Amino acid sequence: MKVISQNTAFDGMQGVYAHESDACKCEMTFAVFVPPQAISEPRPVLWYLSGLTCTHANVMEKGEYRRLASELGLIIVCPDTSPRGNDVPDELTNWQMGKGAGFYLDATEKPWAEHYQMYSYITEELPSLISQHFRADMSRQGIFGHSMGGHGAMTIALKNPDRFKSCSAFAPIVQPSTADWSAPALEKYLGADRSAWRRYDACALVEDGARFPEFLIDQGKADSFLEDGLRPWLFEDAIKGTDIALTLRMHERYDHSYYFISTFMDDHLTWHAKRLGCL
Repeated sequence: MKVISQNTAFDGMQGVYAHESDACKCEMTFAVFVPPQAISEPRPVLWYLSGLTCTHANVMEKGEYRRLASELGLIIVCPDTSPRGNDVPDELTNWQMGKGAGFYLDATEKPWAEHYQMYSYITEELPSLISQHFRADMSRQGIFGHSMGGHGAMTIALKNPDRFKSCSAFAPIVQPSTADWSAPALEKYLGADRSAWRRYDACALVEDGARFPEFLIDQGKADSFLEDGLRPWLFEDAIKGTDIALTLRMHERYDHSYYFISTFMDDHLTWHAKRLGCL
């Protein structure tokens, strides 16, 4: 693991690191904020998954999480959104596919399958690295994210309810198999058989029996992607008749940007901290 940068913030350490990934077969970069409490004891881990076109840096620079994460004693891990490098396939004119658009799945179709193994990277390889190099309590993990990353957080939580104790999302793509900006990518990554897409679709996972205790979703009503891409009401419908609890908050005037995310970041950190035993 290479140290790219380390900066003190709110008495904790914001670091950026790189390593050679076996899952993605390229060098991957990620960010970790370690709170001051980790000097003396292992601390809970909260994973943040970013959205389309983002890297680890977007939330690190604009998410405004460090002050409260330091107070609560939360380790915040911010992975990249896709494999990177000259040898990694991409669609240069399509921001919804390829680099920056890994959709947190394991691709099965050529040429994507060799590198685009983001589900395995997030759920297996990177957690192993975090547990080795940071004073992390891996028995207390939560996960959240934005847009494509909200989709990733929800699907990963639904498939790993024994690993994660909490999950929330900002403006998630709750049904990517039918959304305009994600269905084409799923077909390229996973093939034309839509049954394979269900493993990476929160609504479909619930329909197929996956369960997670509760979710928090914040959504801006002024989000330009709301009607065609996000549609949180579809997840609200999917969980009816299940024991899944949902807190869905719709906010007037808020859009899809990090101005929206940073506004409600404290709420999400507090939500996770309560479920991870920090409050």
